[in-house]
Amino acid sequence: MGRFVARRLLQMIPVFIGTTALIFFMVHVLPGDPVAAMWGDKAPDPVQLASLRHEMGFDKPLIQQYLDYMGNMLTGDFGTTLGNKRPVLDVITEALPVTIRLALLAFAIEIVLGVGIGLVSGLRRGKLFDKGTLIMTLLLISIPVPVLGFVLQTIVGQNLGWVTPTVQDSNDITQLILPAVVLGSLSLAYVARLTRTSIAENIKADYVRTAVAKGLPRHKVITTHLLRNSLIPVVTFLGTDLGALMGGAIVTEGIFNVKGVGNALFTAINHKEGSTVSGFVAFLVLVYLAAGLIVDLLYAVLDPRIRYA
Repeated sequence: MGRFVARRLLQMIPVFIGTTALIFFMVHVLPGDPVAAMWGDKAPDPVQLASLRHEMGFDKPLIQQYLDYMGNMLTGDFGTTLGNKRPVLDVITEALPVTIRLALLAFAIEIVLGVGIGLVSGLRRGKLFDKGTLIMTLLLISIPVPVLGFVLQTIVGQNLGWVTPTVQDSNDITQLILPAVVLGSLSLAYVARLTRTSIAENIKADYVRTAVAKGLPRHKVITTHLLRNSLIPVVTFLGTDLGALMGGAIVTEGIFNVKGVGNALFTAINHKEGSTVSGFVAFLVLVYLAAGLIVDLLYAVLDPRIRYA
């Protein structure tokens, strides 16, 4: 196991370098000159433009800029924003905790409801609850997240008055419940369907029939044997979904006025602040890589037959 973890950690290094390099070149080349954008529609002063470009290092070759950026990032220096000259690390540390809370809350909702609904649906395959689950999940998959967000915002927030339509305090986790429901709705539908299919297939397996023939209680057959083996494909999906939730939170945060990564990224993209965008993306890449490693380790926990050399 130790060798496997060490090998996977080493494999993460070129993946991280490659993805950050791709994002860095995209945000520093495609949007145009970020320094010239500070003048808006006005023509920039050539002397001031050259001075600022030299001060920020934009007059260096692109490869050198990336090497300097990676070297500074390893020491915790992500650069400064172009507008208010704030350290990018301060912007990240201010916005990330909000989005992490929102994503983890949505993650918990999709695990509890998705696995629970999928388990009951798989055990009652072909019955009324199963048919209702298929219809409900199909609707959740079909409805775009912005539409679902505005609908729930209007019904639950404005008409029923159960919650505030927009988040007033992004640090209050109770105000993040409705945005988390919207954020996790699509993944919840996929988790429920995936769990239902896996349960329905494995319930006919020989090991389940053997456990029943041995006289094991029904709840032990379901939790110890059936559910444990059926969760392997679900865990694979959940491992990649955590990073997707943090990335997908941009739309949800915009709908509910959550001051997280989405708000900061939107501002950074509008102002062509490549350092800020690269910093957030670098963190999301680390989340994806860590989630992939955790998923691989969970395989051995769920299925004792899996061993890593």
